[in-house]
Amino acid sequence: MGDPMSSTWHAMDKESVLQTLKTSSTGLGTEEAERRLSEYGYNELKEKKRRTTLQMFLEEFKDVFILLLIVATVFSVIIGYYELMRNPELGFLETYADAITIGIIVLLVAIAGFVQEYRAEKAIEALKKLAAPKARVMRGGKEAMILAREVVPGDLLLLEAGDTVSADARIIEAVELKTDEAVLTGESTPVNKNLGTLKPETPTADRKNMLFMATHTIYGRGKAVVVSTGMN
Repeated sequence: MGDPMSSTWHAMDKESVLQTLKTSSTGLGTEEAERRLSEYGYNELKEKKRRTTLQMFLEEFKDVFILLLIVATVFSVIIGYYELMRNPELGFLETYADAITIGIIVLLVAIAGFVQEYRAEKAIEALKKLAAPKARVMRGGKEAMILAREVVPGDLLLLEAGDTVSADARIIEAVELKTDEAVLTGESTPVNKNLGTLKPETPTADRKNMLFMATHTIYGRGKAVVVSTGMN
């Protein structure tokens, strides 16, 4: 089977996607689905050991760039100290201006990195809460309702208005299909979906032939073949 973690599914036509994933428009057989579940694991976002807010902030100071700035701050303080010893008439701010400036930069960079990582962790938590508990799929040509955690690459999702998408998938059939992708992009405007093939460099937010885990179908119906699950 092709690489389930490929990021170019949107640039392939639906026949190539089905062929690469070794599946079909009738879905996977039960035995093959079980084998893939064993191979790729459950379709879940894994829990990392939770860190406190203070730990997250302090870890920002392990960054090489920040460490270099800290070293530069220390040198500036030492240089300022010797200048003050030689010329006691110098003021405190005048003596340590460079050190203070670099120190402020260090703090701002650390805060920016912390905020970004904190938001990323909250986004993962939100995705876990929004993940669909069940999914409607085709297995061996028959419609089946399974646990979303048991969805595997190659599964054929059946979607209609109100459904939550249980995994990233390439659309192979769409009838006036629209989705809400605010959880990923922050945009509340419905996204029109279609089957068209896109350029490889198309940004994620513009991949109209793809569906993404934890987003919602709000209009129409469609079918999509799962291309990646879980942490992929």
